[in-house]
Amino acid sequence: MRMRASVAVVGGALALSVLAVPAAQADGGYGDTRITKVVVDGDNKVSMGVSSPVTLKVSVTATDDSGIEDAEYFTLNGPDYGIETTGKPTCTAVNSTTSTCTASVTVDPKVDYYSNKNAGTWYVDAFVNAEDGDFVWKEKAGSFSFQRAGKLTVNAAPEPVKKGRTLTVTGALTRANWESLKYGGYGSQSVKLQFRKKGSSTYSTLKTITADSAGNLRTTTTATVDGYYRFSFAGNSTTSAVSAAGDFVDVQ
Repeated sequence: MRMRASVAVVGGALALSVLAVPAAQADGGYGDTRITKVVVDGDNKVSMGVSSPVTLKVSVTATDDSGIEDAEYFTLNGPDYGIETTGKPTCTAVNSTTSTCTASVTVDPKVDYYSNKNAGTWYVDAFVNAEDGDFVWKEKAGSFSFQRAGKLTVNAAPEPVKKGRTLTVTGALTRANWESLKYGGYGSQSVKLQFRKKGSSTYSTLKTITADSAGNLRTTTTATVDGYYRFSFAGNSTTSAVSAAGDFVDVQ
């Protein structure tokens, strides 16, 4: 990531020089071209683990009374000097005045040297041209969360258990460490213990507990009927939401 950043910064500077955008228009443009919507990966959340590449798909919707001709590029900027630049966007007309331009960039935790500090809120800068020569260049046109992937485990014991007896539910919350390329404990986080009755498709929350400093989870509950127990973490700006696969308990 640090190596990519140095190259991207130079490339971005050269691109701006070639386009010769006046300083007064660095975040604005010319004419009536406007960016109306920016979406990254459908929900503005992207998580990355420690081994597999991730493709960030950026969609920018823009409008102009004469229609949109094309988009130059999209630049993604994040914490700790994080920066990525997409390939050339492809624009598809929504109607005579509006188009949605899409482009992507693939990042790889094994080769891009990401820092854990790169996780958090990232911003999309976009440059879009209209058919009549108008254009818009907007910094922070949209934002998204670039998150360290989370993992959760769960185990409910004993199995089987007699009705009315106490179940002990244990597990661990971990998240991707982009620097060591391993998963490590994510401590002091609020995690929900949830239950789904056999034959049902819906989990309900039994209680909320806090992981210890190493991310370990341990709590108890009373066995009532057959069903599945799981832990669920809501996620935050730096770490993705995650739920453990349900552990089935037979109540006798």
